[in-house]
Amino acid sequence: MAKNWAIAIGINQYNNLQHLNYAKLDAEAMRDWFEKEVRFDRVFLFTEDSPPIPASGTPIPTQPTYGNLRRFLRANFEKPLLAPGDNLWFFFAGHGCRSADRDYLMLIDSDPGDVEHTAIPVDFVTQRLRRSGADNVVLFLDACRDEGSRRGEGIGEEHQGVVTFYSCSPSQRSYEIEQLQHGSFTQALLDGLKIAGEGNCATVERLDRYLKSRVPTINQTHRKTPQYPYAIAEPATKLHLILLPDYATLHDIATMKLDAYQAEVKGEWELARQLWIRVNVAARGYDMQAIEAFSRIAQRLGESSAPPKSPEPITLPKGERSVVSEPVPRAHQAELQVFQFEVVKVNASGQEVKRDRSKAQYFTEDLGNSVSLEMIVIPSGKFLMGSPSGEGSNDEKPQHEVTVQSFLMSKYLVTQAQWKRVAALPKVNRDLEADPSCFKGDKRPAERVSWNDAVEFCDRLSKYTNKQYRLPSEAEWEYACRAGTNTPFHFGETITTELANYNGNFTYASAPKGKNRRQTIEVGSFPPNAFGLYDMHGNVWEWCQDSWHYSYKGAPRDASAWINNDNQYQILRGGSWNYDPRYCRSASRNYYNRDDHYDYIGFRVGDFQRIIYL
Repeated sequence: MAKNWAIAIGINQYNNLQHLNYAKLDAEAMRDWFEKEVRFDRVFLFTEDSPPIPASGTPIPTQPTYGNLRRFLRANFEKPLLAPGDNLWFFFAGHGCRSADRDYLMLIDSDPGDVEHTAIPVDFVTQRLRRSGADNVVLFLDACRDEGSRRGEGIGEEHQGVVTFYSCSPSQRSYEIEQLQHGSFTQALLDGLKIAGEGNCATVERLDRYLKSRVPTINQTHRKTPQYPYAIAEPATKLHLILLPDYATLHDIATMKLDAYQAEVKGEWELARQLWIRVNVAARGYDMQAIEAFSRIAQRLGESSAPPKSPEPITLPKGERSVVSEPVPRAHQAELQVFQFEVVKVNASGQEVKRDRSKAQYFTEDLGNSVSLEMIVIPSGKFLMGSPSGEGSNDEKPQHEVTVQSFLMSKYLVTQAQWKRVAALPKVNRDLEADPSCFKGDKRPAERVSWNDAVEFCDRLSKYTNKQYRLPSEAEWEYACRAGTNTPFHFGETITTELANYNGNFTYASAPKGKNRRQTIEVGSFPPNAFGLYDMHGNVWEWCQDSWHYSYKGAPRDASAWINNDNQYQILRGGSWNYDPRYCRSASRNYYNRDDHYDYIGFRVGDFQRIIYL
């Protein structure tokens, strides 16, 4: 059976540092959560008066002195006691310090004048915990906490192979709140871990986001100096780690699956296996894609093809049930598949300099009459939206960071075959012309489509499939187009007419002139970007959900659509067959009236309901 272990440490009484008031209560509250809320197998509590740990022979003392804690970590984690898929959580509330470029936890008898020999380095803690054999080691450090004239410089560095949540930035202090009888970070942590249903903190990423918002609010409410917690995950895929499987959503599992596939593509077999194990945990041990992945990885490593024993998920006793705990009705299931493709990179002259193989996940929506719609899983992440100094126009500025949650976007522009099929479905709000396009061809993009027409298409598609299809927001579109790049085009510094359909009489950077096709071409004629999306540059402009704004001043930072109902102009992205390449850049923007329809305007759709069977 899988194991879930935790260590909780809280120190009020220091020999050589100012005493704290609520660190011990913090540790005890975390112990109670581990034992009573999520029923961990073993919880080790270290406070100034905690009882010893029973052991064969002499019981293990739990007063958190330098000698006791170091001995406990060295003796109990010298050999692996846990296994891949197991969880080991470490919580510390007390003073923290940074000395000689190392982070330290200050213990009861630590000497601030001799930190290196009397305090425990955080990297020593992580090294010992990783020896446990658990592949999911999570640290919560509510350190450098004090009221008033507190000593401490703050802690916070990256530690390989673990996820670490810090209560404050390295140059800040953590605060205790008398009214709460907890540190503000610990109070927010306990609140976040107990959220069930929508808005839960089941993943590292969501818990981090919650803490960043909640802790400053608590400090402000109680008139404390702001502190800004943050998390560091190594490797970065652990940001998507599912901490609480009972609260995980299908979207959470989809994101981890994509991480696992990408690890396989990169040849990171051990990481891929760890991620697939976590997928199987959240799926209650019956995910066929995970089981198939274990066989692939085993064959690659020359091991037994039998899947590893999957740990049981942490069970929450209050009766809340996550989406994944019940099977999805067959009518709403959509099996994810994987396709492979090549990603092309060019230099400023348009010469190919790199070609990498990649994979993406997708599912196929059956529209009937032998027509289907392929939807790509776009992973969550952050990116700089807009163009930097020296590129683009003022309406693409200021450049700003946007956080994007995972979503689904159509692999191709909506084709004429797809348009005809959906246009034949029952009307929702307005009539649709059955065949509006100028340049005919089932595999060519649907064009001469207004924004209002595109919205009606999404409404009919949503009603037919019982999923929430809509146009992407402008931020979602640019994030999907860039696919992790920050160059003018996802191909690199420029494009050529061998990579996109635009007016080749014009050039960008040092690329040569090319073809001017004077019409649309079939979708998917050129290589995709790193997310597996085709034709993000050129062919036809693509409608977005947002209203037009003349700059990004005041733009949302969460990738939501920026809508002004008094504005009749809607955003278009991507460029088209009759525009020059500068308008095809990832950051380029355009706008037309909602009723405008031209032979260079089309769209693609996204499924943002995030209810898919994995």
